[in-house]
Amino acid sequence: MAYDFKIRSAVTSTGKTAYYAKVTGLTDPEFFVAYKTKYEERFGLYNVSVSNNLVYNAADYVNEFGFWAYFIEATAKVESQGSFLCLNTYDRAYFTFGFMQFAAHVPNGDFVRFFRKLLTLPNALEYFPRLRLINDRIFYKNDAGATSQLENDSSSQKLMEYLNPTTNEVEQQELICSARFIHWASNDPKHRRVQVEHSISLYKENMKKYSKRLNLNGYPAKVCFMICDILHQGRGTYDRISYALDTDSHEKAFQNLCTIGNTHYPTRINGLKVHLKKLEQAGLFNKKYKADTNEFV
Repeated sequence: MAYDFKIRSAVTSTGKTAYYAKVTGLTDPEFFVAYKTKYEERFGLYNVSVSNNLVYNAADYVNEFGFWAYFIEATAKVESQGSFLCLNTYDRAYFTFGFMQFAAHVPNGDFVRFFRKLLTLPNALEYFPRLRLINDRIFYKNDAGATSQLENDSSSQKLMEYLNPTTNEVEQQELICSARFIHWASNDPKHRRVQVEHSISLYKENMKKYSKRLNLNGYPAKVCFMICDILHQGRGTYDRISYALDTDSHEKAFQNLCTIGNTHYPTRINGLKVHLKKLEQAGLFNKKYKADTNEFV
């Protein structure tokens, strides 16, 4: 049976509008969904709260995913402090969720593929009773049983608007969909595992592509990681990265990569460097990339 969420709002002591949700018919306590915010001319929600048991920790997943669990960890920390509940609905993506901040505006992008995987979970209909996965595409099913496709190779706009109808104001549908994601991630370890699996799959796929373009065989993990993070965030181009790698020293290449975007994103880059150093000192990040197997050895 589908969960029915009741939403309430309250104004905090600092003047923020906060939204809370409760599953009707259950004795479970209400939970925090998000704060309201304005970004440029857009209104939306954000949740950057961090709960100790709802934070990505590579050590929790290394037995299943090996070194790749550590490989994504620094990005997770700077994106969201590793929060499985990280949410925003106020920018051009309309809906962004997860510790890697998967964004809904890209057709076949990280959020769309992530959501497809979520819809294969046994309890998917409890959270999104109107959505169906048909031929690996997301469809909406109306009361009459007719289905309409929400995303394809060229657009995810209908899916974006299903999750968040507009950015002109915070709307009930936006709040309900946000509550569904927050509750699902909070209460279902399978949901959280999908976040992890998809994040690792994303970086593994990217490493194949980046290595083919940049010839990364034999490069240290920290150089490869920084390339992944640069292109994940979008703060640099292949040409700029290629120029940074044009040196006979891997350490110099790493330092060069750390300058890309440093004018606008110094906090992120410093955070990455600190976390990578911690992993290196623990002996957890001293591998090199082997292109023919797409693994670090």
